[in-house]
Amino acid sequence: TEINYGRDHHPRSFTIFMAGAGIKPGFSYGETDDLGYNIIKDPVHVHDLQATILNQFGIDHTKMTYKHQGRRFRLTDVSGNVIKDLLV
Repeated sequence: TEINYGRDHHPRSFTIFMAGAGIKPGFSYGETDDLGYNIIKDPVHVHDLQATILNQFGIDHTKMTYKHQGRRFRLTDVSGNVIKDLLV
C-alpha cells in the first residue's frame, strides 16, 4: 500500500547496470527520494526495460508475442516503450 511498505527492501525502486549495446556510458536515469523508497523522477516499468533491451537486440518488441489460453500476449504488454534517453 501507499503507507505500508511491508517487509520487502525498497519495493518501489531498484538499480540495474547496463553496458554496451548502444547504452549511454556513465549515465544515471531516474531518481528516488533520499531514502530510496519512492520514485520522484523518470519511473521505468519492467515492460519499458524489456522493450529497450529487445530493441537493442534488433527485435521489434511489438511483434514478440506468446500464446496463453488461446490468446496472443506481448512480453512488453501494450504499455511498454523503448526508453530512448538510455540510448546513444
